[in-house]
Amino acid sequence: MGKNPGTIDASAHFIVLEGARCPNASGFSVSILKTGRLFNNIRVFPEQTAYELLRPVVLFGDPAIQRAQETGEPRTSLERKADAFDEQGMVSFFASRPRKQPQETARSLPPDMRQLIVDLRVEMPSMSIREIAEICDTRFQRRPSHHSIKTVLASGPPPSIQMRRFPPWNDTPDPAQRRHNIVQLHAEGWSVASIAEYLQVSKQTVYTTLKRWVQEGVKGLDDKSHARKAPRKVTLEVANEIRKKQENPLIGEWRMHAALLQEGIKVSPRTCGRIMAKNRALYGWSKPKGPAKPKKEMPFKATRRHEFWSIDIRYIEHHQLPNIKGPVYVISILENFSRMLLASAISERQDTAAYLRVLAKALRNYGAPEAIVTDSGGVFYSKRAMAIYEALDIRKERIDPRQSWQNYIEAHFGIMRRLADYYLNKAPTLDEMKKAHRKFIRDYNCQIHFAHRERNDNRHSPQDVLRGVLARTLPAPTLARIFFATEFTRHLDRSGYIRFRRWRFYAEEGLAKQEVQVSFYTSTLKIEYQETELAFYTIEWEDNKRIKEVKNPRLIETGYRSPQLTLWTLGPDEWLLFLKLPDYAARKKPQRKPDVIQLPLPDLDENQRQQVSS
Repeated sequence: MGKNPGTIDASAHFIVLEGARCPNASGFSVSILKTGRLFNNIRVFPEQTAYELLRPVVLFGDPAIQRAQETGEPRTSLERKADAFDEQGMVSFFASRPRKQPQETARSLPPDMRQLIVDLRVEMPSMSIREIAEICDTRFQRRPSHHSIKTVLASGPPPSIQMRRFPPWNDTPDPAQRRHNIVQLHAEGWSVASIAEYLQVSKQTVYTTLKRWVQEGVKGLDDKSHARKAPRKVTLEVANEIRKKQENPLIGEWRMHAALLQEGIKVSPRTCGRIMAKNRALYGWSKPKGPAKPKKEMPFKATRRHEFWSIDIRYIEHHQLPNIKGPVYVISILENFSRMLLASAISERQDTAAYLRVLAKALRNYGAPEAIVTDSGGVFYSKRAMAIYEALDIRKERIDPRQSWQNYIEAHFGIMRRLADYYLNKAPTLDEMKKAHRKFIRDYNCQIHFAHRERNDNRHSPQDVLRGVLARTLPAPTLARIFFATEFTRHLDRSGYIRFRRWRFYAEEGLAKQEVQVSFYTSTLKIEYQETELAFYTIEWEDNKRIKEVKNPRLIETGYRSPQLTLWTLGPDEWLLFLKLPDYAARKKPQRKPDVIQLPLPDLDENQRQQVSS
């Protein structure tokens, strides 16, 4: 018979295919029923599509997973829609109903636990998810996951509390109730940090309360007396004995302690001092004062900037430098008015050259002061240093013997000992020590100074007090000429070179065999002839005594050129202007030749003499 694709039953709104029978009817094909495919020329409603998806499952009892593979729908969706169809019938296709609450299963949280989670968040909003889980584990012996806790907080029941269960620590008048609140919260599983934040008390108080609860139980909740447990050593008899001896107004607490100990009464000096202070307040006695000591005035106290510079050398003996056996020296220059450190350097030696390098740096940056204050150290009174003082018109002052307090830089060394010695002593290399020393100089000059604490101009650091004020400045050429005053005399060889400190330096070939002057100023060596500059070299010292390296040669064009013309002209980089000479070889001691002893001639008698003569 012919097959009609089907007709639409408006009352049911689903497709009735021809040949459809109940599943138990035999002899009819049910493949079309199971397939449920719709034709393109038929108008399909959403309810019809939903039913056709479920018809093999709800009508023939096919597995949902098989239908999911045929249609591509998720298995869980088909199962959920089939359950709704079994419960509601066709209504499940046309109207939506409120979502059914999940049934209580073994994995779902009990209502009491869900209520506790919501109440904990209301009572303490800052409590973490982890701590909420621990509290649930303590109370219900079941620890929910953080996903479950977040779900309950998002869609859980309304909170059952609207205010705090326990007031803050200071708002609870009863001391025992205060500690009981801590114990109660801890028993519920609250952490010490949460208890302290909730009750607005320190964590140490929480720890102390819990410790007393463990050790003493309920008795530990009450306040304890702070009264003395041991018997008092100071009885009325002892106090009266101290009062009698205190009639001597010059006796102090230590002498009182010694006098009582002589009588067999053991009272500490501090206790004697407290009882004596009470007696003075009770009887109106005055405190004994020692003889008045006149305040020592600083002899070199500055009233203006750059009036006095204090200079001294400090020893760093406990360093960690393996290549230096003795101490390392710190040469420093301090401006007395502002207490600013003008120049300071770490040196392996404390000779005149090292001192003058630091002095030259301070003079270049700040000018020449009115006077320099030092002790009687030899480097400060060397001929070269005294010549520089005289040339710069600087007055030289010296502190009294064994009176180091007169030098302002001694107080600065005390500050340096507290701020920098730790880093200087642990420096593994000399470069690290110099780096730590430079940091100390910056920190010291920028930090507030005790001497300027009462200034009203808001200038309390040495750098702010000095304010960049310069002393009597000198032109750089004049300063260089003064420091070059120490000269060495050398003779040029036939090639125009001199020998100086195991090095050869070129000066001028046209002045061969002439006498020239060699002088150096910090790291610059100068060669000149009759006040005419010939050459300059930059030198690097080793141990402030030997020249370690020479660089940056600079020759000066003069009128002393050699009359002998050169075959070709060489540039400064094409020939050696300086050359290091080999070290002296050890001189061999001459071997002493053995002494020659001449044997005496034999003695001859007269007969033998006559025979020899004949």
